[in-house]
Amino acid sequence: MDGGGSNQGPVTCGSWIRRPDKVNLVVLGRSRLGDASPSQLEIFSFDPKTTSLSSSPLTTYVLEHVDGDLVSIAVHPSGEDIVCSTTMGGCKLFEFYGGESDARLLAKELSPLQDVGPQKCIAFSVDGSRIATGGLDGHLRIFELPSLRIILDEPKAHKSVRDMDFSLDSEFLASTSTDGSARIWKTEDGVPLTTLTRNSDENIELCRFSRDGTKPFLFCTVQKGDKCVTAVWDISTWNRIGHKRLLRKPVSIMSTSLDGKYLALGSKDGDICVAEVKKMEISHYSKRLHLGASIAVLEFCPTERVVLTTTTEWGAVMTKLNVPADWKEWQIYALLVGMFLASAVAFYIFFQNSDSFWKVPVRNQPARPNIDAVIGDPQSSDDQTVWGSFGALDM
Repeated sequence: MDGGGSNQGPVTCGSWIRRPDKVNLVVLGRSRLGDASPSQLEIFSFDPKTTSLSSSPLTTYVLEHVDGDLVSIAVHPSGEDIVCSTTMGGCKLFEFYGGESDARLLAKELSPLQDVGPQKCIAFSVDGSRIATGGLDGHLRIFELPSLRIILDEPKAHKSVRDMDFSLDSEFLASTSTDGSARIWKTEDGVPLTTLTRNSDENIELCRFSRDGTKPFLFCTVQKGDKCVTAVWDISTWNRIGHKRLLRKPVSIMSTSLDGKYLALGSKDGDICVAEVKKMEISHYSKRLHLGASIAVLEFCPTERVVLTTTTEWGAVMTKLNVPADWKEWQIYALLVGMFLASAVAFYIFFQNSDSFWKVPVRNQPARPNIDAVIGDPQSSDDQTVWGSFGALDM
C-alpha cells in the first residue's frame, strides 16, 4: 500500500486532529466485535517522516454496548472537541486534552443531539462557529457554537442525507441526498437558498466547496448511468459552469485540501485520485489502495501532502502523495535574501559600467585654477575678478 503505515481493524470513521506547532494526530472510531468488545475511539500520533501512525493508541475511550456502532466523526478546527454519531446512542461530544505524552478524552453533554438517531454526516464550519448534522432519516440541523443555539432544524430536508460541506467563509452549507438532489442553505439564519439544477437522469452525490480563497466554486460528483463526472458550480450565481471526468468509476467519497490546491476522490473499489484544482488534472493515483472495498473516509493532512483513508475491511491507511513539494518557510526567506543580494550585485555592476549621473565625464570645461589664484591675496579686495571668471553662482 502507498505510504505505508496502516492499522488493521473494523474502522468505521476517522479524522485528523490539528494540534499546535504543526503536530497532527488521528482519531479512529472502531466498531464492535460482536458482544466481546464495544465500540471505541482511539487517538494515534502521526510521524510525517515515515508517513505512519503510532503502533499503539495514545489514549482510548470505550463506549457502552447500548450506544451501538460508530457511524461518523468530526473534529473542531481547534482540535479540542470531537463529535461522533452512533447507531443507537445519538451523538457524543468529547473534549481532547493534552498532547502525545498525556492525551485524554473527556465525555461531555451534548443534549440537543443525544437522541437524534444515526447521523450520516457531521461537519464543523471552517471558522468553528457552527456545526451541522445530517441524518439517515433526512433531518438536517445547524447549531451555533458554543451556545448550541438552533439555526436550522429541518426534518424533511432530504430523503436521506448523503453528504454536506460548509463554504470557506462559513456562509453556506451544501447538502446532498440519496435521491440525487442537492440544496444550498444560508448558515446565518438557516434559510434554504437554492436547489442545484440537474438533468432528470443525473444524481448529484458528493459536494465540496473550494478552499483556496480565490475561486468561489462548489465541486459535486454527478452520476449519470455508469458515468461519473466532477461538476463545478459558481457559487456567486449557482450556475453549473463545467465538468470533468477524473475518476472513471463510481465515487464513494470526496475531499479538498485545507489550502484548496488539491481535490481528492475515493472509489467504491478502493482507488483514490488527487487532482490539482488549478488545472483539474490528476496529480496522484493509487490503485487498489483498499482492494475491493468502498472508501469511507478520505481526508487531507492539515500540514503534509498526506491523506488518511479508511475502510471497514482494511482499516486506516496513510498515503503520501506524489505531488510537487510545497515551499518551506526557510526556503522562502532564503529566496528573498538571494533576490536582494542578486539585485545589489546587478546594481553595482551597472553603476561601475555605465555613464551614470556620478560618472559622466566633464567636457569643454576650463581647467580648474590653482587654489591660490582663486583665493588670491588675503590682502586683496578684488573679489569681483575672482567670481567673474566662473560667472554667477546659481543657488
